[in-house]
Amino acid sequence: MAKVGREVNPYYVVKALQLYIEGVSYREIERLLGVSHVSVMNWVKKYGVKAPRQTEYHPTYKILNQAELTAFFQVPGNLKGAGMMVTELGDKFMVIRWERFKQ
Repeated sequence: MAKVGREVNPYYVVKALQLYIEGVSYREIERLLGVSHVSVMNWVKKYGVKAPRQTEYHPTYKILNQAELTAFFQVPGNLKGAGMMVTELGDKFMVIRWERFKQ
């Protein structure tokens, strides 16, 4: 879990802010990380995080273990026509993908 005593592990604060910047909603962050969406909103305010809001599209994301991540990268179609970021998420990995220049 994300909590250490009454404090939330800083690892989860950073992950939550990364997801927020990528356009993931507060509620989705809550579901993914197991921390309150209200906490995420408070961190965004506390650290003055500003993220451009995308109205044309939302990023898609997948949670994969190491074997699934390896298989994902072996499919050429998963790598073309999109920006992508991979970040560690506990013992798994999150692949955040967004199509370039989508309108």
